[in-house]
Formats: sequence, C-alpha cells, structure tokens
Amino acid sequence: MPPSMLATSETASAALADQRAGKYLTFQLANEEFGIRVLKVREIMGLQEITAVPQTPVHIKGVINLRGKVVPVVDLRLKFGIPAAEYSQRTCIIVTQVRAESGQVLMGIVVDGVSDVLTLNGSEIEDTPDFGQDTAGQYLLGMAKVKGKVKILLDIDKVLSAQDLRNLNSIIEK
Repeated sequence: MPPSMLATSETASAALADQRAGKYLTFQLANEEFGIRVLKVREIMGLQEITAVPQTPVHIKGVINLRGKVVPVVDLRLKFGIPAAEYSQRTCIIVTQVRAESGQVLMGIVVDGVSDVLTLNGSEIEDTPDFGQDTAGQYLLGMAKVKGKVKILLDIDKVLSAQDLRNLNSIIEK
C-alpha cells in the first residue's frame, strides 16, 4: 500500500476512534464487560415485574410500566446467545433511548449488573475484529482497553434488529 493511502487509512481510523470517545456505562453479562454511551442511558433501575407479551421472540422479556409509559424489555443475555441465568440482587434494567423508524423509543435491557462509568479517549478504543458477516460485529462500536481488560462497546441503536424494533413498536402501540 502506498504511504499516502496508509496515512489516509490511519487518519480515518483515528477520526472514527475520536468519534467513539466519551463516557460509557459499563455492565456485565456472564463473564464479559460491555459498555454503552451514557448519553443513551435514561435510567438504571432494579429488577421489577415484567409483563410477558405472547408471541414475541424469547429475548424480548415483555414490558414494564415506567411512570405511565409502556417500555419494552430485552434480556441481552438471550439476545446475544449467552445462556440464561438466575436473576440476582445485582440484576438490573438499564432504560435506554434508541433510534427506531418512528423516532426515539425507550427500551429496557436486562443486565447482570452495572459496573462503572468510564471516560474513554480515542486511543483506548480499537476497531472490532472482523468475525464474518453473520455475527454480532454489526452492532459493536469497538473494543476498549482499560487496565488490561477488554470492554465490548455496543451501538445500542443497532443491538435490536429492524424486525425487533417493529415488533416492539407494535407492542407499545396496542
């Protein structure tokens, strides 16, 4: 590769890393740590009663009533193909705001526990390795290296497929 193309590629990668820099809420699923942008988080709440909705995918646990609003709840363990686990005292729901076809939508995600809020700069974030087309790579922002550990940064807007969001919208509108 010519040096000018290499420099352009490095510049583009650095610009992407700078775009991803910022504050992230980190949480656990099984033995892994994940992060989502703090700007997407609306609330962190303890586990509460989730009303099941018939004929929804297994990872859509149902809905909760959040101050008069119906908010769909997704179990990220099940969405990511991680075996289900017994909910504990650390299990919580992170209420996030995601972009859908109809605009911004509140969505709850069940996680094993919330860890920390990290401020990451671009140099701490690497591009996601290429795992092939049909993998979770499509909704990963990158991998953060913090104190010798890797944290998987999620693009929460892309975690749910367009079909999931349509299903959730039909639940909310009923």
